[in-house]
Amino acid sequence: MAQGTAVHGELLPAPWGARRSILIVDESAKDRNYVGEILRTRGYEVVACGSVLEGACALEQRRFDFVMVSQGSPAFEGRSILERVVEIDRTIPVIVLTRCVEMSCYIDAMQLGAVDYLEKPISPAEILRLVETHLRPIPMVA
Repeated sequence: MAQGTAVHGELLPAPWGARRSILIVDESAKDRNYVGEILRTRGYEVVACGSVLEGACALEQRRFDFVMVSQGSPAFEGRSILERVVEIDRTIPVIVLTRCVEMSCYIDAMQLGAVDYLEKPISPAEILRLVETHLRPIPMVA
């Protein structure tokens, strides 16, 4: 069974070694904690970083299955994280989150390879739907 599979209302843990890792890069501690807690309760391993520099260091230290990055400001500070993820592995889904949609940032993010660009706040159900929609399935070993 895949991680996050519900049976009789209970969430089953991921198979050994199959826990999915998600990087969150957001300058807002409140937003990082909110999203991180939602994902942790579903069994995801979450690394939350409060700056682009921290996020870049995390990307150099390990591989992630999914990345959520904050736009930051109209200067789109999260752009460097998106660019680095694409350099590492273009198949890793990246979602850009923002408090204020900037059309130029939206266009940049999508052209660089983001799978989505969303305005905060985002409901727990929407966060889980996005992650579960964009994560590649874990290959089953026979």
